Amino acid sequence: MTDDTTRGLAPLREQILSSSPQGFDRTLGLHYLEASADAITAEFVVTPALLQPWGITHGGVYCSVIESVASLSGQLWLIESGRTGHVVGVNNNTDFLRAVGDGRMTARSTPVHRGRSQQLWLVEITAESGKTIARGQVRLQNIED
Repeated sequence: MTDDTTRGLAPLREQILSSSPQGFDRTLGLHYLEASADAITAEFVVTPALLQPWGITHGGVYCSVIESVASLSGQLWLIESGRTGHVVGVNNNTDFLRAVGDGRMTARSTPVHRGRSQQLWLVEITAESGKTIARGQVRLQNIED
């Protein structure tokens, strides 16, 4: 088995865990705390910019967080398994379980299936109280170089 550096896993993990999120993750305020090929943990704070008109978190925020965390999880696994390429989302199914208007949220990914052509990841978002706020599954297509 090759080490993280030869496969490009270490640089990707370092980029994910950097204190400066990129792209839409920056807009969401998403910060990654742990990253491996088996799970990612991230957190974000619900701010007024993430609320819908009735003062609760917009459902699209949860969908986006779930998509980001699952996609990065799948990409790390793809690289760790010795393959080259990238993953793309083909389905995001998110359930909204509790309405919240503020607070720190934690998202954690768990693999359901990791196969030759597709992956399925479960991501749960919990509040500081430990209660599950939203959960979703994202199916990813492995696109090999």
